[in-house]
Amino acid sequence: MTTQADLAGRVRRRFAAEGVDATRAAVVSAVREEPGGAVLGDSAVLRLATRVHSDLVGAGPLAPFLADPRVTDVLVNGRDVWIDRGAGLERVSSVVGGADEVRRLAQRLAAGCGRRLDDACPYVDARLPDGTRLHAVLPPVATTGPYLSLRTFRQRPFRLDELVDQGTVPRAVAPLLAGIVAARLAYLVTGGTGSGKTTLLNTLLGLVPATERVVVVEDASELRPVHPHVVTLQARTSNVEGAGSIGLSDLVRQALRMRPDRLVVGECRGAEVVDLLGALNTGHEGGAGTLHANSPGDVPARLEALGLLGGLPRAALHAQVAAALQVILHVRRTARGRTLDEICLLTPTGAERLVTVVPAWRRGYGLGPAAPALARLFAGRSVPVPSVLAGGGGR
Repeated sequence: MTTQADLAGRVRRRFAAEGVDATRAAVVSAVREEPGGAVLGDSAVLRLATRVHSDLVGAGPLAPFLADPRVTDVLVNGRDVWIDRGAGLERVSSVVGGADEVRRLAQRLAAGCGRRLDDACPYVDARLPDGTRLHAVLPPVATTGPYLSLRTFRQRPFRLDELVDQGTVPRAVAPLLAGIVAARLAYLVTGGTGSGKTTLLNTLLGLVPATERVVVVEDASELRPVHPHVVTLQARTSNVEGAGSIGLSDLVRQALRMRPDRLVVGECRGAEVVDLLGALNTGHEGGAGTLHANSPGDVPARLEALGLLGGLPRAALHAQVAAALQVILHVRRTARGRTLDEICLLTPTGAERLVTVVPAWRRGYGLGPAAPALARLFAGRSVPVPSVLAGGGGR
């Protein structure tokens, strides 16, 4: 008796042998033509065809997790599969097969991105056609692998009111975030890995007036704000011959020639921070970016380290930061989900004018010592001061 698993295997081998495009219509037709396929009902045929199509051109057994809008990460450690639905990693039961099956899946996904993954190049960092970020590592580098990491992104970013409804942003603080964008204050969204930096930045870029042009520079394209005038530049890695790479520093310089009203660097992780600070010091107000940092107080040291990569001495770096950036929005990942934890100002202090981070608002505590200074920034740019800065709550 032919099982559906046998039928699916024959269809997969048929497409592999014939080398034709595995469109959904072609897969459905092939299922019906196989012995045993004709007796299946329409719903069974569609389910089986979807399964085969995912195995051939999609993420195979991982496809249902990637299709779940709550899932942000899918991780495969050899045979084990873990997912994150926003409240931390949880192990799930999924039949991904053995090491050979996972290796073939990883290689097929990499090939679909035009990237190489084999013994000579045992790791890859790429993006799938739907925007999902792929990272894979093969043995022997992955000692108990293969390891496969997939990070998904919402096709439609959250609106600010949606972040309020799900508890990421307190309701009283939402006008403060909108005011930061309206006042054209330059800001960095900081936090740890998976804390929601890109999610918050995506939302805030959607608040930029439609009359302004947003130019985004990214290592890997992740930002997709709901805005009518967004152009994105994406870095390029070197080819198999080690040539042709284009880094973020080059792209920031190109972005300055594209008449940006808002310049955004998706993630500052290297010497490009020097170019971003230089750009924000030449009349490009309202710029933004993300930065990995465990706490707001760590931001100056993190910027110092990145500035040194670009050859910028400590004193010059602090002078550039003081003139270019105003606000830090720190997000944190907690047991109840991702939350906006602090809003801070970057303030030069002391005789050396070194930048320090001073809280203007903290979750659970309310207003901080920098709240009056932030209110003055709003007033100085003719933006209504949000009520939360006048002591209107927002804990």
